Amino acid sequence: MNAKKSYRVILADDHALFLSGLQGLLSRRPECEVVGTASDGEECLALMERTGHDVVLMDIDMPVMDGIQATECAVARNPDEKIITLSMHGDDEFYFRMVEAGAKGFILKSTDIDEVVTAIRTVCDGGTYFSQELLRNLVGSLKSTREGRPGDVLSEREKEILLLICRGLSNQEIGERLFISKRTVDKHRANILEKTGCRNTANLVVWAIKNGIAEI
Repeated sequence: MNAKKSYRVILADDHALFLSGLQGLLSRRPECEVVGTASDGEECLALMERTGHDVVLMDIDMPVMDGIQATECAVARNPDEKIITLSMHGDDEFYFRMVEAGAKGFILKSTDIDEVVTAIRTVCDGGTYFSQELLRNLVGSLKSTREGRPGDVLSEREKEILLLICRGLSNQEIGERLFISKRTVDKHRANILEKTGCRNTANLVVWAIKNGIAEI
């Protein structure tokens, strides 16, 4: 029997009680190993430099350097860095900034530990993860700003592929679903990123919701 994969996790949050509680909960899970904690963005970046890790759970509002700046610096240093945002209700204004910074997942601090582990597993395995509750909040905040003309930007095939991307399918899985090659999907994905001005999958998910292509 194969051993269950273990994910090395760094936690960054300036609330000591929350940080200690999350560390304790994750440490009880065999699939997670907390390899370090930080209380601000600069400390987190230094920890990421010297600690082997798979994923970082990053608070937004921290002293010295906030989560947005820390994420920007981390992704500039390593574009494949996997960062999941820890968010409070009312942080809507920061969602887009964290997406632009390169975060690959968003979970609310009120999320139960099973969903936290699911988010870690999904992002570490190359996907993106958005808390469903957070997505509902996000959709509500975007209703008044929806562009309403995605057809002017993407072809019907590109919208079809984008919807499958939002559902979490890999390029290989999309190709199999649409009976086209992975290489063709790769080209469509590159075109979608260029046309929408998005940098990554998390960007695409938000863009698709904003423009009415994807719903939750």
